[in-house]
Amino acid sequence: MKATVTTRGQVSIPSKIRKQFNIEPESKIEWLIEGNTIKVIPLPKDPIAAFKGRGKGIYSVSKLLNERKEERKKEDAKDRR
Repeated sequence: MKATVTTRGQVSIPSKIRKQFNIEPESKIEWLIEGNTIKVIPLPKDPIAAFKGRGKGIYSVSKLLNERKEERKKEDAKDRR
């Protein structure tokens, strides 16, 4: 989608994008520069609520402990060399 920059440097966000990303008046967005690319990231009003439940089933204490145990084995093997 294309948008036109005004003489004051403002850009309107297309309606379809506003609806898809729940961007409302007073919403905040972040501009990121990566090389020759500009990325616009919508920031949630309540970041804690936005990420609540996202890690469910991905992270667990037992998984963390198992990963750490494997890391220790690798570290010990390096130390023995």
